[in-house]
Amino acid sequence: MFIDKAKIYIKAGNGGNGCTSFYTEKYVNNGGPDGGNGGQGGRVAFRAVRNKSTLADFKYAKHFRAENGENGRSRYSAGKKGKDLIIDVPVGTVIKDEETGNIIADMFNEGMTVFVAEGGNGGKGNAFFRNSRRQAPHFSQAGEQTLEHAVTLELKTIADVGLVGYPNVGKSTLLSVISSARPKIASYHFTTLSPNLGMVSVYDDSFVVADIPGLIDGAGSGAGLGHEFLRHIERTRLLVHVVDGSGSEGRDPVEDYKSINNELAYYDPALLNKPQIIVVNKADLMTDFSVVDKLAELSGNAVILMSAAHHSGVEELIKKMYEKLSELPPPAPLEYQPFVFDKPDKDSFDVVKTDDGEYEVFGGMIDELARNVILDNYDSMQYFQRQIRERGIDKALRKAGVKTGDTVRMLDIEFEYVE
Repeated sequence: MFIDKAKIYIKAGNGGNGCTSFYTEKYVNNGGPDGGNGGQGGRVAFRAVRNKSTLADFKYAKHFRAENGENGRSRYSAGKKGKDLIIDVPVGTVIKDEETGNIIADMFNEGMTVFVAEGGNGGKGNAFFRNSRRQAPHFSQAGEQTLEHAVTLELKTIADVGLVGYPNVGKSTLLSVISSARPKIASYHFTTLSPNLGMVSVYDDSFVVADIPGLIDGAGSGAGLGHEFLRHIERTRLLVHVVDGSGSEGRDPVEDYKSINNELAYYDPALLNKPQIIVVNKADLMTDFSVVDKLAELSGNAVILMSAAHHSGVEELIKKMYEKLSELPPPAPLEYQPFVFDKPDKDSFDVVKTDDGEYEVFGGMIDELARNVILDNYDSMQYFQRQIRERGIDKALRKAGVKTGDTVRMLDIEFEYVE
């Protein structure tokens, strides 16, 4: 099954929780805090591989999660770091953020590995919170929780030459003649359902040719399978435009040439900037050869007359493709500014006065402090209240107009403000 677009969900591992523990040993009284820190959560990465040619692996598997960090343990033992998750995708896959459509990575080269989601930080154990005034903290820090992100995978075939044209003009036959590819060939009036790739050998060199399906009237605006496969043309350096010179389908070859170019321009005007070689196929069935001159005049290029079924004109086409490619720059990845998922803002907060006259404090700093708060623990609440003062939250509340007796909401805590 050929699938070249998929939506999946990725999530880096959560950080492990810090440990609340006190040193205990025979004959040792009042052992101090020895809780270790939690481990870092695993990261999520994508890796480009050659042994995959479609995104079929992602048809049913939609959720990918890295391993969580282990919780800290006693005796200052830190939790183990979560294992990174590496997702293999075919070479040529473009990874985009589902929400914005921005490109995260273009997996252009084999072996390329891109980390796209960082694991959560591990929580601190109670040993971390020990100081001269707080000798025996009975609380630790929870591990950082990560968010799940939706990403889109789009496979854009990496080929040097793209064969374009209407269905049944002989593209598949041509590919089978010039390469070792063996696409399904039949006289049907619907398009091939997947791109076919073939390697063409010339002297001691070679290049890749792709039979691009999906081109019918309206393909550029999404008719049929148009948008599903037109993306594969974007990677090619050279287009070979194949028309049926015999008009065996009752179509005009010149009008076919115009129509296909119109579809390319509708999808992406830049596609018309790619050099084209015009091939008039099925010469063995032609009766009117004036179409060759008309296409040469219309395109401004030399036109190759050939019969793929009888292998006539094939050598001329291979030589022409090789010459054109030698003049063109090598294929290159997309030019883009890599999109990076926002990291949690752990320093900001806001104070608002609600309609019922109460005050609410929220923001990244508050969420970060929440990792340290245990509501029924005196040490934890003392630490939380001191952080409110030291980080300017108390000052911001007074600036917002809070007075003694007013109700303040923060996290799941609701308390009466006292000067």
